[in-house]
Amino acid sequence: MAEPAPQAYRYELIQQARLARLADEREWHLLLHYGANLFGGVTSEQDDEGFFMSLQGKHDPQAELDATIEHFFSADLVGRSKQPAQCAFIARYHWLKERLRFDDSRLAPVACDRFDRWRAELNPQGISLIFPAAFMNNPASMFGHTFLRIDQKGQTEQTRILAYTIDYAADVPPDVGLEYAYKGIFGGYKGFFSTPPYYLKVQAYRDIENRDMWEYQLNLTPSQIDRLLMHAWEMGNAYFDYFFFKENCSYHILSLLEYANPDLHLREQFHFWTIPADTVRIIVAQPGMVGTTTYRPSRSTIIRRKRILLTPEERILSKQIMHSPEIAHDTSFAALPLLRRALVLDVASDYLRYKGESDDPEVKVYKERNRQVLTERSRLLVPSEEVEILPYTKQPDTGHRTSRATIGAGWRNHDTFEEVSLRAAYHDLLDPEEGYTPNAQIEMLGLALRHYNRAEQTRLERATLLNILSLSPMDDLFHAPSWKVNIGMQTIRHNGCQLCSNGIASGGIGAAAESNLFKREVYFAFAEAEANYSKAYEKRHRIGGGGTVGMLADLTDRWKLMVSGSYLRYALGDKSDDIRWYAGSRYTLSQNWTFRLDYNHRDRDNDVVFSVQAFF
Repeated sequence: MAEPAPQAYRYELIQQARLARLADEREWHLLLHYGANLFGGVTSEQDDEGFFMSLQGKHDPQAELDATIEHFFSADLVGRSKQPAQCAFIARYHWLKERLRFDDSRLAPVACDRFDRWRAELNPQGISLIFPAAFMNNPASMFGHTFLRIDQKGQTEQTRILAYTIDYAADVPPDVGLEYAYKGIFGGYKGFFSTPPYYLKVQAYRDIENRDMWEYQLNLTPSQIDRLLMHAWEMGNAYFDYFFFKENCSYHILSLLEYANPDLHLREQFHFWTIPADTVRIIVAQPGMVGTTTYRPSRSTIIRRKRILLTPEERILSKQIMHSPEIAHDTSFAALPLLRRALVLDVASDYLRYKGESDDPEVKVYKERNRQVLTERSRLLVPSEEVEILPYTKQPDTGHRTSRATIGAGWRNHDTFEEVSLRAAYHDLLDPEEGYTPNAQIEMLGLALRHYNRAEQTRLERATLLNILSLSPMDDLFHAPSWKVNIGMQTIRHNGCQLCSNGIASGGIGAAAESNLFKREVYFAFAEAEANYSKAYEKRHRIGGGGTVGMLADLTDRWKLMVSGSYLRYALGDKSDDIRWYAGSRYTLSQNWTFRLDYNHRDRDNDVVFSVQAFF
């Protein structure tokens, strides 16, 4: 008895796919997110069981391909989106149809109305990569973020904010507390793709978190855009275990670009961690991949840049209007030229709008004041003058790479030494600032080995688990605190021990201010607490606190200087005190090469090292 026609054609397609070895092809592996195992075979990074048509699909590309073809003949609803397989996994369907040349009379195509409506609403003409800069007050945003914007047909500078985006992020419940760090690092959260409107992303990043944004227009062909969107649609049936350092927002955005253009090999360049700025650099480095780059300044950047244009008297008037909009009726304000009055009111309105979109408890008051200011502004009947808002630092692809190797030599007390060090990530205050958030430091996983010549000893001199420092210069409008955290190990001289390992856990809160006496200087002061553990101490530990003051200065575009002094007194454990001085200077040779000179004084211990640093 002959097989039913659909069953015969199903078997024919599976055999055809096997003969063509489609399950081994890169595009199939990209669609299923397969990665090579250390000892052979593959495993999909996808963790949602509903993403696979075969029970063995997570580890067996051939079984998944066979099962996928089987399901194309079925009207059963599959995946989290509950659609027929041809629609739930529309990218798989179109790729296999192209490769196997499906006969529509034997495998009837299913109408995918939901996908068609979604794509029509997106109205795609292009794709842009968006990079919001790092935000130090949110652990999830300290390294920046990347997502895609779907640029619409007929889009203008004014309407592009209405476009949709493709974003990948962890699903984190509110107010999770300290468990966020553990779960974020070790994959304790699920990560999902979503397509929120761009204006919501701008509001969150630019207006609320005060993050500058960079928009990179990608040169994708129409067929590549279609492939990207079809695969993004499939990701609605998927979730991945979210790993903050590796399988994060930027990593999975790269997977969409790789399927759009399988000639791109982006993710394989990230072995241990995926830092958003590095992914931007890699994309920009692809020949012909990026077209124009657009800067979208944060609300605070706009306010600061416009305030520079005000005279001291106008700045006072603007601040007074922020608190009492009726000041706009005073003769002192009316005496200003018309365009100057307009600029003063614009600055006041920008600030009040910024405060009105924050989490300040007086948000309603700020909104009402802004309404009054806008009313006064409308009465002037003149357009605002065009003001060019320049970024405080350049786009991320111009910055140094995020890992660093150092070789140096120096003198410590009565001995000379040679030193090599390696830092996994990411940036410190004396590194070249171009492309990075100003006045912000994040160092992770650093080691320094040093050989002392007279002592004939080679030892682990320093180790850094985490060292974060955020300087937020205050002025009469912005009052964010500065803060720092440091966890690691260093070598000390104490109680007769010349070279002893010393564990450190410290933190501090403080304030900073900025001036432009030379080029740019930031002055800072911290109150801090510290705990140490070492065999050099009585009871092997000491706990205390104190303070630090210092200055960070840009002497030229290439030359930077930092000086600081600290006093800490330890009341618990080894009762002692510590006076510290530090002076460091960096000179930039090129984007990824610097010279550096560091001097440290700590409790009768003096250390000078000259080094060459390479970023990679």
